[in-house]
Amino acid sequence: MLGALTAAIDGGLDGFEEPRLTVVITNSGRMRVVPENVRVKRSIELTARDVHPLGLPPRTRMARSLVDAASDTTIQRRTRAVLIAGCQQGLTTPLALDDALSRRGPCRHRPLIRETIADAAGGVESLPESAFDGLCIRAGLPEPTRQRVLRHPQGRYYLDRYWRALDLCVEVHGVPHMSIRQWDDDLNRQNEITIAGPRLLVFSSFAVRHLESKVVDQLVRFARHRSVA
Repeated sequence: MLGALTAAIDGGLDGFEEPRLTVVITNSGRMRVVPENVRVKRSIELTARDVHPLGLPPRTRMARSLVDAASDTTIQRRTRAVLIAGCQQGLTTPLALDDALSRRGPCRHRPLIRETIADAAGGVESLPESAFDGLCIRAGLPEPTRQRVLRHPQGRYYLDRYWRALDLCVEVHGVPHMSIRQWDDDLNRQNEITIAGPRLLVFSSFAVRHLESKVVDQLVRFARHRSVA
């Protein structure tokens, strides 16, 4: 049956291409002839919980397909992108992804897949506060104000971290938005925060977890710039 990204695309996933088809067979299965553009993967878990009951041609269910696709790639950003896209396009849910992952044996990027599922489920709230706060300590920044309220005629904005002395606020985004409307709303919110006064830096939860040096470098350079100014 079709599997991984091939099955996900066949099931309706947009925005991704795969030059080679991926086919999944059981450990005891055999394929007499394998075309050059076909990649064969073996699995011990191909029960009704992971096989689409109506897929033609036969394919794995969307959650299983996305988890397999996320594990197949060697690029971490692509691991996150395929999982987030599946949720944002309404093809699966974080709960279904977590269930599919629980039945997988050892697989590449398992911790990152679990992190991304948590981000898709909880957004910024899924990011441990200590992760970003630890980077702030490394950058030599003073203790920030957490969840500061910025009042605006259109409502109230909650800033993840705010430093009065630096006139800086930081936003940590859990999941990038593919929706144009949501993207526009986010950009408008960021503009309103900047217009209201404080400078704004935005980091992804992926950067906070896996690109620590880059986050610290930007925080340090901002602090130095403000002290000179």
